[in-house]
Amino acid sequence: MDLVSRLRAAGCVFAEDEAALLTSHEPDALAREVLVARRIAGEPLETILGWVEFAGLRLAVAPGVFVPRRRTELVARLAIEALPQGGTLVDLCCGVGAIAAAVAHARLDAVVIAADIDPRAVATAARNLAPYAASALVSDMDAAIPTMADVVTACPPYVPTAQIAFMPTEARDHEPHVALDGGLDGTEVQAGVFAAAARLLTPHGVVIVETSEEQATRTAQRAVAAGLRPSVGHDDAIGAVVVTARR
Repeated sequence: MDLVSRLRAAGCVFAEDEAALLTSHEPDALAREVLVARRIAGEPLETILGWVEFAGLRLAVAPGVFVPRRRTELVARLAIEALPQGGTLVDLCCGVGAIAAAVAHARLDAVVIAADIDPRAVATAARNLAPYAASALVSDMDAAIPTMADVVTACPPYVPTAQIAFMPTEARDHEPHVALDGGLDGTEVQAGVFAAAARLLTPHGVVIVETSEEQATRTAQRAVAAGLRPSVGHDDAIGAVVVTARR
């Protein structure tokens, strides 16, 4: 059975693309077989390769750290548009720093700070932010953030606890539950983000939080509870839903 057929049999939807990436990444057949076995066992392709493409950038990823999804590009795009000249962005629950890196790459005038409670994620984010004048730090929400922000972004976990068992194997078994588990209704961590944003934002600042179509109403309610005025935005082309909120 050829590589494409093996990957397809293992449930890889884009088997042809994955086969090409694995082959170019590891030309040696014996060494490549080790990588293929990891993929067939359910490990995310991105952690096997060591990188993910996000907003036109190739970003480092690491085992045990959440892999950024393409839909999160909407948060980065809106943040780039919302930042005033020379403004400050704080990216909470930053993971590998994908949003922060996309913003820092596009807006060299901006001050960009990425923060996460997981030191492993912060270490990876620091690698991705190294080419820019941007920083990554360990922080429980805004606890260690040293400045106010014009824009706060976040892709916090928003899967209800009871639904994690039904997620794909590559997420459920290979990404940290702290990066997936949004609590009983999926919005508990989002509530923490909005509360932090209410403390961090400048008077005309904005917070942009990724959510899902199913969660959007509850996410907006969390923003209201934090004293913010929310609106819901979509990008159907990449399946993205965000709640943007202001004072």
